[in-house]
Amino acid sequence: MLSQAARFSAVAFASAAIVLTGCSSQTTTGKSADSSDPDKLIVALIPDENAATVIQDNQGLKDYLNQKLGKEIELVVTTDYSSMIEAARNDRLDLAYFGPLSYVLAKTKSEIEPFAARIKGGTKTYNSCLIGNTEAGVTDFEAIKGKTFAFGDPASTSSRLFPELTLKENGLTKGEDYEGVFLGAHDAVALAVQNGNAQAGGVACPIFESLKEKGKIDDTKVTLIAKSAPIPQYPWTMRSSLKPELKETISTTFIELNDDSVLKPFKADGFAVISDQDYDGIRKAGDLLGLDLGKFVN
Repeated sequence: MLSQAARFSAVAFASAAIVLTGCSSQTTTGKSADSSDPDKLIVALIPDENAATVIQDNQGLKDYLNQKLGKEIELVVTTDYSSMIEAARNDRLDLAYFGPLSYVLAKTKSEIEPFAARIKGGTKTYNSCLIGNTEAGVTDFEAIKGKTFAFGDPASTSSRLFPELTLKENGLTKGEDYEGVFLGAHDAVALAVQNGNAQAGGVACPIFESLKEKGKIDDTKVTLIAKSAPIPQYPWTMRSSLKPELKETISTTFIELNDDSVLKPFKADGFAVISDQDYDGIRKAGDLLGLDLGKFVN
């Protein structure tokens, strides 16, 4: 498995780190000379599902931000989490919707500020779901021994960090008790478990429930083994060098958002104020697994 630094080199942003449908690659075209108050805002969405689907589902967000901020909005989805982190490090993103772990990783390399987090059911936390293939009899932790466990992206909170931590807390160590493989997106993990290509896996519970609602996952083929401890919700971040007045307007725009058509793709009831300290638990989880979040290694 490549180190995070190697992955950054392999998917350098300038050489097609963005995979989009109907969107241009990241450039400064259309931006004003004052980078603190650009005419166009580059808004990155986390690549936790198929990129084309993410872009299409969030056209409502694009229109909402365009109307409220009075600026051109370009939605982007990078090829993976590490290229999104690299894009933030190079100041190529104005706004970015990170996962909790990818935010913590990006924060070690970038001048970014979290300002809002998803609310669902009145809470700013969610869980990771550990799932198993029913036919293979993987219905509890003991049955995972000797099997293949699928993770999403190496920098995913709910499809890597917390599933691995939950397994560790239940006496299972990657590389010793089970084989860990990385498949990229949450939906790829769920489908791999359902198809038996992996006997177990970890996905964000909101995504798992959504896949079941859409009929992509069959309850008779996939078993819920356990849920992780609560995880702080996905943060919206902004480039620190943006103009203070613009940052205030952006924050207010998200906190006041109550349009269901815009919120639906986020599986959210709204967004609430968040701070960097809310993600200290992610840092502690990384420490428990022996991960150096400043020099992240798969």
